[in-house]
Amino acid sequence: MLVHPQFDPIALQLGPIAIHWYGLMYLVGFTLVWVAGNWRIKHGKTQFTSKDLEDLIFYCVFGVVIGGRLGYTLIYQPAYYLQHPIEILYVWQGGMAFHGGLVGVLLVLALFARFRHYRFLEIGDFLAPLIPLGLAVGRLGNFINGELWGRTTTVPWAMVFPQADHQARHPSQLYEMGLEGIILFLVLWVFSRKPRPVGQVSALFLTLYGCFRFAVEYTREPDDFLGLLSAGLSMGQWLSLPMILGGLILFVWSSRQAFPSRP
Repeated sequence: MLVHPQFDPIALQLGPIAIHWYGLMYLVGFTLVWVAGNWRIKHGKTQFTSKDLEDLIFYCVFGVVIGGRLGYTLIYQPAYYLQHPIEILYVWQGGMAFHGGLVGVLLVLALFARFRHYRFLEIGDFLAPLIPLGLAVGRLGNFINGELWGRTTTVPWAMVFPQADHQARHPSQLYEMGLEGIILFLVLWVFSRKPRPVGQVSALFLTLYGCFRFAVEYTREPDDFLGLLSAGLSMGQWLSLPMILGGLILFVWSSRQAFPSRP
């Protein structure tokens, strides 16, 4: 049986400045998105420019952080944060919701499309293959921090998270890193190498992420302040269902469009 290594939450100490793993993972994630995005631009896989990419990443940082934090506070613990509103700003303590971050990014993309005169779904198709890189690094950060651990299990690779208890649990953060991060990136990267109808890459991202997240939630310990909800599903599973449905609808709609995505 494995035991979580209990990493120091501070990755680097520079005098009075402490750089936490949580913040470092965000930096690494956005850097990987920048590198992969520029590769696509240089190889003619998109109409977007390096300036567009840099601006998108800059604005998406705000969308991810603000949307992710507000999503967590409003969806998962609204009563607590209504009583302690100042703690909404304590992002270094953790507590970010992917689905809230997604909404934040979608709002950023809508504004970007409006002011730069791009089609919204074209921007989504460009970014969709890149996003899993950030998700993979984020889940690695969850593992390093020893948070979001899994349910108890007897599988040979089970791990004890001392910050939770002394029971063997699924390392669900690593499952999510593998599925929502690495595998989703590979599938979308290969799929987007050929011209596709506008919206189809975005649709595949929504569908596969929703399916992967829904499946992994069966191994992830539900939040103790929420537990399981209706039909024995977790909040993460209920939030993933609209993604799956919306992705499938968008995929069918996009496949019927006469205009392909511009190279």
